[in-house]
Amino acid sequence: MARTKEFDETEILDKAIDLFWFKGYNGASMQDVVDSLGLSRSSIYDTFGDKHKLYISALEQYRKQSAGALINMAKQSSHPLQTIEQLFEMLTNESVNTVCHKGCFMTNSTIELAPHDLEIQKIVKDNMQDIEDAFYLLVKKGQDLGEINQKSDAKALARFLFNTISGLRVAAKSGADKAVYQDIIGVTLSVIRY
Repeated sequence: MARTKEFDETEILDKAIDLFWFKGYNGASMQDVVDSLGLSRSSIYDTFGDKHKLYISALEQYRKQSAGALINMAKQSSHPLQTIEQLFEMLTNESVNTVCHKGCFMTNSTIELAPHDLEIQKIVKDNMQDIEDAFYLLVKKGQDLGEINQKSDAKALARFLFNTISGLRVAAKSGADKAVYQDIIGVTLSVIRY
């Protein structure tokens, strides 16, 4: 008779996200995984498979949480420019008010693994498309409302915003201070505003 799991997979994946986000895939040993998740090796292997499969599951969960939140914000927004400003403010606060400069888990995965791991590369591309689509929705709504300039194509502006976010996430890894964020965000907003 198979044993029932005595743990919440979502909670375990959140712990895996924290571990891999902090140490990276290559920096986290299997013993680190066991210690961080608080599970035996057999439970990890039985539930998630190997370390790579656990990483994939953690990255997918992170994608659903972060991109999902952005998509919901974009869909519900009645003031798109204000929503974009709030997103940049949240990113700034999250990045500068942390002791550990870990950047973004998805960005870290893009840099560490996507160039040579096709599964990670697909998750990264799908995440990029989700975020680009959310920004497109915000930009298009903003253009229709007259909040965002129409000199540039909405898709191009969405890609520009995604690229700015990605750059800020990399800057977070180096411990960039608030002034760096304010300068970059100020210029970015000046490009999209009327």
